[in-house]
Amino acid sequence: MNFTVSLLTFIVAATLSATTTFAQRSDRDERGQEELTVGHPMNPSFAGNGGRASRGSAPTAGSTSAILPPITYHGGQVMTTPTVYLIWYGNWAQTNGTDNAIGQTIVRDFLYGVSNSGHFKINTSYGAPTGLVNVGPESTDNYSLGPTLSDANVRTIVSNTIYDGKLPRDSNGIYFVLTSSDVAESSGFCTKYCGWHTAGRIAGSTLKYSFIGNSARCLSGCAAQAIGPNGNAGIDGMLSVLAHELEETVSDPLPTSGWADSKGGENADKCAWTFGSNSQTAPNGAFYNMTLPAKSQPTRNYLIQRNLDANSVCYVDYITKTQ
Repeated sequence: MNFTVSLLTFIVAATLSATTTFAQRSDRDERGQEELTVGHPMNPSFAGNGGRASRGSAPTAGSTSAILPPITYHGGQVMTTPTVYLIWYGNWAQTNGTDNAIGQTIVRDFLYGVSNSGHFKINTSYGAPTGLVNVGPESTDNYSLGPTLSDANVRTIVSNTIYDGKLPRDSNGIYFVLTSSDVAESSGFCTKYCGWHTAGRIAGSTLKYSFIGNSARCLSGCAAQAIGPNGNAGIDGMLSVLAHELEETVSDPLPTSGWADSKGGENADKCAWTFGSNSQTAPNGAFYNMTLPAKSQPTRNYLIQRNLDANSVCYVDYITKTQ
């Protein structure tokens, strides 16, 4: 990936192949009128399997070590213990089996369990990160900008939520805009990317935020399997993307001034859509590679993309060195 970073420009890192290139576009927030430049990867082979598992086959394991250039530190900010804020955009009270209260609970359970987990402690190899994640308050947005969003709209959703007092302004926070499956992102959700993260000036502070769409909108492109270990393929696929963007934001919150390779690939980019060789089969036939404590029940299973440590090795669980 090719990035151009300046004092006013922070370029998106997206959940796709680290060999992808970026197209640039300038956006303005209609409240703060502060400039932000963002981009997304262009990947013609994105639609279809692209390393995902077909029904009944195991997900792509990947090699035991990264094959791209080593990841290095560029002297910029990393996040020690981020606070995650969720913005539920669209309709999360549907009867479609995915955009519902149970789906939201699965997301909350994952964030509860991933903090201090072996998987998230992969990021401790980058120096300051503690391996801990704080979970802040949430907010809802019932289609304030309609069912089709632009990149600028995503930023405006974050901005409006803060200006309206629904969420605090937190420079140590990561604001995740989670959209229901009936919401489109016009710059390429489901055709060019599954999620992205960036940073920009909002309400007088440099804030980190991310777009994550419900994978049920395009399971063949944004999920590793057609069923999920928690019985909600859209949410299960969504969590793999959320984990990817969370890891990248912590290690490289202002892309690419933190940890990145010589082509701009961030840690999770280099292991994207690979899941290790130790996947298990859930009772419903779905594959999973991670079991974490949950808030609503003792544990939950997840299928999560691997992450890269600072020695350029892809892992699922850094503590047990599961490759």
